[in-house]
Amino acid sequence: MYQAFYGFREMPFNITPDPKFLYLSPTHQEALQHLKYGVQERKGFIVLVGEVGCGKTTLCRRFLNEIDTTRFDTALILNPRVTETQMLKAILTELGETKLARSQVDLVAQMNRVLLERIEHGRDIVLIIDEAQNLSFAVLEQIRLLSNLETDQQKLLQIILMGQPELKDVLAREELRQLRQRILVHYELNPLSLDDTEHYIQHRLSLAGGMGRPVFTKRALRKIHKASKGIPRIVNNLCDKALLSAFIRDSDEVNYWDARRAVRDMDSLTE
Repeated sequence: MYQAFYGFREMPFNITPDPKFLYLSPTHQEALQHLKYGVQERKGFIVLVGEVGCGKTTLCRRFLNEIDTTRFDTALILNPRVTETQMLKAILTELGETKLARSQVDLVAQMNRVLLERIEHGRDIVLIIDEAQNLSFAVLEQIRLLSNLETDQQKLLQIILMGQPELKDVLAREELRQLRQRILVHYELNPLSLDDTEHYIQHRLSLAGGMGRPVFTKRALRKIHKASKGIPRIVNNLCDKALLSAFIRDSDEVNYWDARRAVRDMDSLTE
């Protein structure tokens, strides 16, 4: 409703993980550099942790957009609630393999063969698993065993585990100490500060085609930051509702009362 009124080319606060809209706050910039460093230096296991809505998936898509496709093949697993066999098949499918072995033992052998062939052709392989806190112990153990595949010079597979803070508890389990010892790069995304939240909102407004309108007042920004606790996805929801409130008032200013109404509307959904 408000898109045409404010002259936006597209909606500025959609919650889909569009890397174009990624705002690289200091914590997101550092996380991206950790991912790049871990992969380029072949560190093996990399872990990225962050609260729900902190931007892990968007950051991952940005990372994939910037990775050197002449050197790296990637496999992105978005549904970790699978068995060991299903995980192996999903990885091979993501790598473009169409004829898959049936048994788990044969799948591991096929995986080793595929990875060796690609390494021989100068390719590096990166496996990214989102929502990794949902992986079962058996699948995590299978992933650890895959990380053992190597030549005399290098590992055949680099693995990025992304997940919510619960992933730290999962990896801290005694039975996963062997996997934990292989994690050489670890980073935890922090929520946005008040200043970052202000820059984040302005960043999205500009990318959506905003030409200086509407303007969020300082009190509105503080209200949105406090209510969202700096979580980008919640900031998006609140800004969308606050913009609608300002539009209904036919105003070019999103004020404290618009932000307050947005917070109340969102709170009513959780009651």
